[in-house]
Amino acid sequence: MTAKLDDVFSAIDQANAQDPTSQDGQPAALLYGQRMTQEQERLFPDASDVLRIASRGQHIERWKLRRDAYPMDRAGYLQWRVEQGRRHAERIAGIMADAGYGTAEIDEARRMLTKQGIKRDPEVQALEDIICFVFIRWYLGDFMAEQPDEKMPRIIEKTARKMSVEGRARVLEEFPMPEAFAQYFRD
Repeated sequence: MTAKLDDVFSAIDQANAQDPTSQDGQPAALLYGQRMTQEQERLFPDASDVLRIASRGQHIERWKLRRDAYPMDRAGYLQWRVEQGRRHAERIAGIMADAGYGTAEIDEARRMLTKQGIKRDPEVQALEDIICFVFIRWYLGDFMAEQPDEKMPRIIEKTARKMSVEGRARVLEEFPMPEAFAQYFRD
């Protein structure tokens, strides 16, 4: 790891350590960022610095923009997500600039964090695959417990649809799941 990348990871972790919510005895955002890095290293061990940074900082300071600040309907949820992506991208851009990254790398991180080019840009798609793996591995079980059973097939289908063909195939290899869900990960 380069000194610049170390500096960026340190700044992201310092910011996320301020999360007032906790999970498994740690600030939730800090733990999420570490899980993103763990999956990124496993899935894309030769990743660029920019993909590593986007993975670690994907939810930087997410708690600062509460979901209930937007209407509690689908449109409000989508507005909140877009604004979160924009905020994350700008926060990471500032951290990268402070660490000495150039404009091209910063702009690439912005594209990744705002999901510009999903399904077309391999780096943006890699980030989305990492996000989906983290969700499935670490958060899906608890999420399912909070949702009505009838909503889960649609949620699983949406998750699978965001992933690359390779990512979906790897999910089927790594995670046992009922056929009702597995069908969405097949081509």
